[in-house]
Amino acid sequence: MTTKTTPKTAREDIYTRITNGIVEQLERGVRPWFKPWNAEHTAGRITRPLRYNGEKYSGINILTLWMSAELQGFVSPFWMTFKQALELGGHVKKGEHGSPVVYASTFKKKEEGDDGQETEEDIPFLKEYTVFCADQCEGLPEHFYATVTPPTETLPRIEQADAFFANTKADIRVGGNRAFYAMDSDYVRMPPFETFREAESHASTLAHELTHWTRHPSRLDRDFGRKRWGDEGYAIEELVAELGSAFLCADLQITPEVREDHASYIESWLKVLKDDKRAVFTAASHASKAVDFLHGLQPQPAS
Repeated sequence: MTTKTTPKTAREDIYTRITNGIVEQLERGVRPWFKPWNAEHTAGRITRPLRYNGEKYSGINILTLWMSAELQGFVSPFWMTFKQALELGGHVKKGEHGSPVVYASTFKKKEEGDDGQETEEDIPFLKEYTVFCADQCEGLPEHFYATVTPPTETLPRIEQADAFFANTKADIRVGGNRAFYAMDSDYVRMPPFETFREAESHASTLAHELTHWTRHPSRLDRDFGRKRWGDEGYAIEELVAELGSAFLCADLQITPEVREDHASYIESWLKVLKDDKRAVFTAASHASKAVDFLHGLQPQPAS
């Protein structure tokens, strides 16, 4: 029987290292996906991390790069490899340390069965490489560094958010003093807009509930085996909704606001992340899929 060595140790190291970094932040009471950006760049007050060509990162890479930017105080949302910086006419500053990003790849595993026939299987694993923020580089084109003074006023309503949510055609019912998604009846309940401290609190809360809304069997059919309030399935689904809200708010250029009840989730998230080093990867992937689904419900521009 012939086999090819599985890069198991490297894979586990990536999962463990990234998860441990997130756990460390949560234990300090800091959510690495909550406002981990600087609102001074012309790419937008709020944005997901961007590749050198403007393409948005997805999944776990959003969290790792937001966390890296927050810890190091970076302003630019653009990230690139050492080689890409050179190709753009710049270079990474001497002494700078990069940040890890990952992508899914496969390797081929060959096995010989009892009948003497050889079979080949594609085995998925994560590959890691290093990127640098534009703030860590010199000589890049000006738009990688361009900054603005962010506006200080808060708008009464956020038009692009209201339009985005309306375009989902979700059944959003207003009333009461609690925000939630009822899957059996397939509707979102939201307190009146006037009861929120500000428009961005309302928008981020609705983004959270609409992420839950995508789990319905008629949509993404997402199920983590949630049986009761507070169990592991519940905690993972809440983490998906939390990350989905953060990702969507970044796309809509909204600063997500902390809901008071979110603080109570940190303990359950910590337990899940400590028990399963892949949980946050799973949650981030599902959150990206949920946000992509919501984007897919928006009117498409005329060709």
